[in-house]
Amino acid sequence: MESLYVVEPGSYLRIAGHGLRIVKDGTVLSEIPAKGLERLTLVGRCSMTGSVLDFLIRNKIETVFMTHSGRFRARLLLDGTGHVNIRMVQYRRLSDERFKVRTAASIVASKLKRQGVLLLKRAYRSRDSRLRELSLQLTMLAERAENSGDLEEIRGIEGYGARLYYGGFGMLILNDEFRFEGRNKRPPRDPVNALLSFIYTLFTNELLSAIKAVGLDPYLGALHEPLRGRPSLACDLVEEWRPLADAFVLNVINRRLVKREDFVFMHGDERPVEMTPSLLRTFIEAYERKMSRPVIMDGESMKLRWGIHRRVRWFADYLREKEPRWHPLNLKER
Repeated sequence: MESLYVVEPGSYLRIAGHGLRIVKDGTVLSEIPAKGLERLTLVGRCSMTGSVLDFLIRNKIETVFMTHSGRFRARLLLDGTGHVNIRMVQYRRLSDERFKVRTAASIVASKLKRQGVLLLKRAYRSRDSRLRELSLQLTMLAERAENSGDLEEIRGIEGYGARLYYGGFGMLILNDEFRFEGRNKRPPRDPVNALLSFIYTLFTNELLSAIKAVGLDPYLGALHEPLRGRPSLACDLVEEWRPLADAFVLNVINRRLVKREDFVFMHGDERPVEMTPSLLRTFIEAYERKMSRPVIMDGESMKLRWGIHRRVRWFADYLREKEPRWHPLNLKER
């Protein structure tokens, strides 16, 4: 067992021998052995004692706290040792303005190209000329980003591309129970945005784990400026994976694996839409199956989760100048 999610509202963790128990209202819901557990994700209102926290630290179990709407809250970051050299390289390279701009341009171009491919594939299925036009515009924006030498212009291109892409995203939804009228977040105000926010957080957590394993500093990136508490490098590297996350959400909606009654519509602005615990469990199970499926990356077959780790290792080699230039993500699902 590598990853485990606790989604039952009102549950709490207790130590039980060499593992943990998930308890709610005095009833044991599940037993968690520590052996083989690498990451624990607590979703919503789950609690623990100080002794459980000590157990997680001693067993080096990375622990992530998320809201039901998919917003990242906190992480128990168990930093390793022996990463000084790669971090010194990272700091030196990303303090070079030309290298930083070139890297940011490559990140944005890779994302825009993959978004364009997603829209084009759906355009062929639906024969919708509007999607083909949006795909072409995103491809042209990717070229503009690649040729730009100004970081603020690159960020502007990325923002404009996001508006174009999400402007057409609603056309990809073929389930009349759901509508998408634009991206909103912090918090999401409709079911589609709730699913997107949650899947983006899960993918960002994958990138964070891979960054930590390689030894890079997750808080220093190129495209995203350092901000207190924001893992800017993870936010950078997740960008080109977003279309894959989008395709996952579309598959869940269009195959009618989710219904409108799977969401709780709250009053007020702080938590307007949340997934029910039942949907959370189903969604996470589907996500874990996705992470375990084989993909072809740079001509080699591997599980998607290890493809993410490999991509981060490649980025570390790029920083070390073992890779002469950035190459876009080359990924095919099997």
